[in-house]
Amino acid sequence: MSEHRITLEWKRESEDFSYESYNRDHELVFEGGFRVPASAAPAYRGNPAHVNPEEAFVAALSSCHMLTFLAMATKKRFVVDRYSDHAVGLLEKNQNKKLAITRVILHPQVIFGGPTLPTQEQIHALHAQAHSECFIANSVTTEVTVEAK
Repeated sequence: MSEHRITLEWKRESEDFSYESYNRDHELVFEGGFRVPASAAPAYRGNPAHVNPEEAFVAALSSCHMLTFLAMATKKRFVVDRYSDHAVGLLEKNQNKKLAITRVILHPQVIFGGPTLPTQEQIHALHAQAHSECFIANSVTTEVTVEAK
């Protein structure tokens, strides 16, 4: 077992405290001291220049999938030169009529190097295994789809 901690810091910046006026900007502080400016999504009066929880959720799934994919590739002795993903999260009402990110679609593109290149079937199997082993994907009820290119 391991623990993962963050500190979230927010401070009121307006005279009054109403839905229209309160500041959505806050900061996420990670264990290594890295600080990330965060806010609500723009649709909820947030700052578009800051990361929002919905984006962070999608980013966590994408990052975890990539890191797991890279680990699986090394175990199969494939060399990955580059990996990119343009992930999309869909925020909509779920079966309980509550807003939720119901689906995340990953669009990973992987460039391999080295002496042995994987077949499309092997790449598909690596993505399937990465999805199966990804800690974050295993922690959520959101449907996660991998549409590798």
